[in-house]
Amino acid sequence: MATVIVEIEDGSLPLYDAGAEGASCGVVVLQEAFGVNSHIRDVADRFAKAGYRAVAPHLFHRTGDPELSYADLSQALPHMQALSEKGLLADLRGAVSHLAGAGIPEDRVGVVGFCMGGSVAFLAATCLDLGAAVTFYGGGIVEGRMGFPPLLELAPAIRCPWLGLFGDKDPTIPVEHVEALREAVAKAPVPTQIVRYPEAGHGFHCDARPANYHGPSAKDAWQRTLDWLGHYLAD
Repeated sequence: MATVIVEIEDGSLPLYDAGAEGASCGVVVLQEAFGVNSHIRDVADRFAKAGYRAVAPHLFHRTGDPELSYADLSQALPHMQALSEKGLLADLRGAVSHLAGAGIPEDRVGVVGFCMGGSVAFLAATCLDLGAAVTFYGGGIVEGRMGFPPLLELAPAIRCPWLGLFGDKDPTIPVEHVEALREAVAKAPVPTQIVRYPEAGHGFHCDARPANYHGPSAKDAWQRTLDWLGHYLAD
């Protein structure tokens, strides 16, 4: 478990590598808006304990690579606004290339993103030939964010099996947007599924944020994630 530096097309990408030497499958863990902090590293470690070579690219590396407080989202906004589709894809390709160097081909790699990272995971599912993707409460369904189009527009282009996990009490992602996304992803040429949690809000999987965390929903979503990856990344 260590942070390594991966050379990409426009510079150097810090990448938290949770290890799991000899793993036949990999997972790219995509951060929330608060950086690759202790929670995101812990999530990567959980995937490693489940048998995956898990890596978490530092998506804010072009703007100082900060770890930000959950108490003040405004600190994260300038870093989010500086993201671009081109830069994000370079970071994703860098993470996938690092896993390839460990003997894990692209179609044996899954991507799992949370909040901001959930939206990026969706982008990855439309642009890379991955084995599977999972989005936890990713926004930008009806309006473009971070330099790429709304998820509704991207949905028909999904290339790999995609699972979306959303909370009905999320004030930032209305249920009607989630249902519109369900209809849109159904047009993709691969398996897709959306699961809604009636008692969960935004960030329900983040146990580092007690006010947001919803244990029963988080546990179910985590198991569904492992099942999804296990099914589609398996031999």
